[in-house]
Amino acid sequence: MSRFFPMAALALATAGLGLAGCTDNGEQNDDATAEQGATTLNVYSARKEDLIAPLLDRFTEETGIEVQLLTAGAGSLLSRLESEGRNTPADVLITVDAGNLQRAKESDVFQAVDSDTLRENIPANLRDVDDQWFGLSQRARVIFTHKDRVEEGAITSYADLADPKFKGKICIRSSDNIYNQSLVASLIAEHGEEWTEDWAKGLVDNLARKPQGGDRDQISAVHAGECDIAVANTYYYGAMQNGSDSEREAANSVRLVWPNQDERGAHVNVSGAGMVAASEKTEAVIELLEFLTTEESQEWYAQVNNEFPVRPGVPASETLDEWGEFKADDLNLSKLGELNPAAVKLMDRAGWQ
Repeated sequence: MSRFFPMAALALATAGLGLAGCTDNGEQNDDATAEQGATTLNVYSARKEDLIAPLLDRFTEETGIEVQLLTAGAGSLLSRLESEGRNTPADVLITVDAGNLQRAKESDVFQAVDSDTLRENIPANLRDVDDQWFGLSQRARVIFTHKDRVEEGAITSYADLADPKFKGKICIRSSDNIYNQSLVASLIAEHGEEWTEDWAKGLVDNLARKPQGGDRDQISAVHAGECDIAVANTYYYGAMQNGSDSEREAANSVRLVWPNQDERGAHVNVSGAGMVAASEKTEAVIELLEFLTTEESQEWYAQVNNEFPVRPGVPASETLDEWGEFKADDLNLSKLGELNPAAVKLMDRAGWQ
């Protein structure tokens, strides 16, 4: 599989793709173009290369379809696709969070995919209602509490994060983080804007520090005593449990809390993919998307990235099994993107930096 690399090489990557089917005098070589179109897929991915490339290599081995991979940040890839429009070389976009997937749909980046296999393998709430994007792996955004400084059972829901008794105790990422925006969007879907804004103000009042860093940094801050409670995605926690000595020590100092188990369940989100609107390689794209939902692919991803399979019945990793079973919110994740603008404005009003 050929690789493209993020931003410094983006212009060169596009130029390379554009020249792939040209003769020395600049005229289009129709035979070369037809051959490439039949055997090569160009994938833009917001997932890191080592988290997707092995699956794409396996796909090429099984099908003979070559894959060229370009990796960059989710926002950069969406902007690039919007700029390239119908001239984009991309056939598939892989990105993180249903909010980003829905943004891509609303920007007319995707086209609908007709696949009974995808509809059978992926539950309805984890894919777009119009079949424009499909969840490929799941993560939950949950609560972590210090094992000694917070009594077990003191927090059981997202609502508890706004309880004044936890003033100065909470660490969380900034409001410009899509994971937090989608969490807030899920609360709007469940409780409405008025309740969620009051909740967000209470959360801000309870912060131990100005929002900063990534999800691992929130868990590390609990371990360091900067706060007692953190909000983070489960796969970061899993990575820390299997990471360096310092990461394992931090992970072992906290307790994973599955929120809202007596109600709607824990907020879940996905990484996912869709076929780019400009692509004409329909059969090859569908073959790739279906391949990514096979039992083998789903199990590999769970093992490597500590994410939950979207396909029911596929075993999770040993790390995930140790966390025990939990109830997940079954909200259709399209709502997270639809409610994202309201969530962002609400977080701003609440003073969430």
